[in-house]
Amino acid sequence: MSTLAAPVSSPPEAGALQHVFEQQKARSEALRRETTDPRANRLHKLGAWIADNRTAIQDALYADFRKPATETDVTEVWPSQTELKHTLKHLKKWTALRPVDTPLALMGARGWMQAEPKGVCLIIAPWNYPFYLAIDPLISALAAGNCVIIKPSEMTPAVAALLSRMAREVFDPAEVTVVEGDKEVATELLKLPFDHIFFTGSPQVGKVVMRAAAEHLTSVTLELGGKSPAIVDETADLRDAAEKIVWGKGINAGQTCVAPDYVLVHESVQDKLLMEMRLVVRRFYNPNGQGVAASESFARIVNQHHFERVAGLLEDAQLQGATVAMGGQVDASQHFIEPTVLLNAPTDSRVMQEEIFGPLLPMRTFRTLMEATNEVNTRPRPLALYIFTQNKENQRYLLRNIPAGGAAVNETILQLAHPELPFGGAGNSGIGRAHGYAGFLAFSNEKAVLKQRTGVTGIKSFYPPYTPKVQRMVGWLLRWL
Repeated sequence: MSTLAAPVSSPPEAGALQHVFEQQKARSEALRRETTDPRANRLHKLGAWIADNRTAIQDALYADFRKPATETDVTEVWPSQTELKHTLKHLKKWTALRPVDTPLALMGARGWMQAEPKGVCLIIAPWNYPFYLAIDPLISALAAGNCVIIKPSEMTPAVAALLSRMAREVFDPAEVTVVEGDKEVATELLKLPFDHIFFTGSPQVGKVVMRAAAEHLTSVTLELGGKSPAIVDETADLRDAAEKIVWGKGINAGQTCVAPDYVLVHESVQDKLLMEMRLVVRRFYNPNGQGVAASESFARIVNQHHFERVAGLLEDAQLQGATVAMGGQVDASQHFIEPTVLLNAPTDSRVMQEEIFGPLLPMRTFRTLMEATNEVNTRPRPLALYIFTQNKENQRYLLRNIPAGGAAVNETILQLAHPELPFGGAGNSGIGRAHGYAGFLAFSNEKAVLKQRTGVTGIKSFYPPYTPKVQRMVGWLLRWL
């Protein structure tokens, strides 16, 4: 795989950002009056560009992460294409007027919901899936009829440059513009009165975005993160669970917002699960016995800062008494950290308190489901909950008693890929929903419309003056309707 150098560009000045915003604001008024056909045309052009530039997308992700090309296809290209196809298939249905039932008290009137674009939207994309997590909300925003400014992460410069080229080649800049730069650029953008902000990143930065949005009463979608648990009970198929947990933790070297962040396993099957996980890591990343570091199927930590952060979590856990049951190798020169399972990490250790965002996986045991549930619920609500069981009552118990943004039973990650399932967090792990119809609604204002007939209507019976007759009719209304 070749490397791809991102061109060096000067960050835009505040005046230039204001100009782009005003240009899009003017254009958004025209888009508001469009039919669905121009929206579909933009999405078709985007889809064609992605198909034509698949190799360039692979190269950019390799340059930023040393991410395997096949993994890029599975986690960046394929979900983008899936979202596009799903949106195009349902676009006319989503934009159609949606009639609602009318209560008897309003007989003669009718009502409907009418989706309209919010206007000019800001998408702040993260560094961990820098292509897909810019394109996915872009698809929803365009489907809803908006203009969009995308701010990609400065930590993935090759992908940021690629997104800039995509915007120039596919879109009118008055409709879609990519603005590169660091956090100072993001700060200047957040000063502008956008109609909606879609942010993907950490809860800490999400709070900054929400405070800035509050200045303009701008609506937000915050896709954040947190510590997503995988709970493995004594009835689980342990080989199957091991494969899915290792895959979910191993893709993108654990730098995934919905990666399993720790495992709670029934004490009677911990040793067997560990054995199966060791076998899976060997099959996935070390089939030739040369070590995971030699694997072309395992990505790297994005930069030195994050390498030091994750390596620091590993060191802190060991100093506090955790033992390395698998993995543990690190190489700063490559930003490489081996898939690592930690046993007996104390609950107050950093690796059990912070979102890991790397290939470290603490494992703790439980005796009862209540014990496991209580441990999860002592932390902020996770973005994802993973349950491995063949017992339906255990499944129901855990789904009912552990609040989370989303969940998967006997699987990891794939709830994010299902176009009919809304994706989002709860509390600390996010606000709002994305994907499919939920994503379309996130970038839309659902205008509620009531149309009344002229002349005699039922409600006129309650107009002033409030005579005894009107009072009797109000009493009847309260009793029966």
